[in-house]
Amino acid sequence: MTDQIDRKSLQLLSYGLFVVTSRLNGRLNGLMVNTVFQVTSQPPRIAVAVNKENLTHEYITQSGVFAVSVLDEDTPMKFIGLFGYKSGREVDKLSQVTFKEGTTGCPLVTDKALAVMEARVIDRLDVGTHTLFIGDVVSSELLREGTPLTYRYFHEQKKGSAPKAAPTYVPPEEPAATPKEAGGKKMQRYVCDVCGYVYDPAVGDPESGIPAGTPFEELPDDWVCPVCGAGKDEFSPEE
Repeated sequence: MTDQIDRKSLQLLSYGLFVVTSRLNGRLNGLMVNTVFQVTSQPPRIAVAVNKENLTHEYITQSGVFAVSVLDEDTPMKFIGLFGYKSGREVDKLSQVTFKEGTTGCPLVTDKALAVMEARVIDRLDVGTHTLFIGDVVSSELLREGTPLTYRYFHEQKKGSAPKAAPTYVPPEEPAATPKEAGGKKMQRYVCDVCGYVYDPAVGDPESGIPAGTPFEELPDDWVCPVCGAGKDEFSPEE
């Protein structure tokens, strides 16, 4: 019997949302990941899964160090988009946030963070598209109290979507029935060509002051994707 994989069952696994950084020869970079977890208590060790195509993967592989910032639930989508949908080969991400240098030389991003920690790689496991880096924690600090940002909250409340490089990426399903306005008029949804964010007129973009019920065509000309910063001209009607 052929095994069947119901991806909705995998989506019940719990994740957070973290900024993972590293450094190499004076260069700094970071990315957004959802797979960071503690593997042992004595000594304290953590693991992180990083896509092999990401620049940060190269930095961690060669430097043998990485740092993690645990994000607050109120982290804005533009901050998530900076680390989640921008490439360090094209954008200096660390120049746009506040950070401090850790004992390993890794940048510890303190903006929107509840806690930071850094580790030295002791082992790695090739898992296909990703590498699982396992590291000894060499420092950690609780910055402030708050509620950690979870992957579920990111999807359900912030309407975020996983990029193709994420270990939890799920190809989009056929779109649901198009929502309607009062009187039966269809409200067309638009998809960001860069990151896959869907602008739903029925929801609007509350973080940017766009109320529910605002058609895409009536968005201000300077409105940008709340996830990756793409302009209106980089959106296409959802099919």
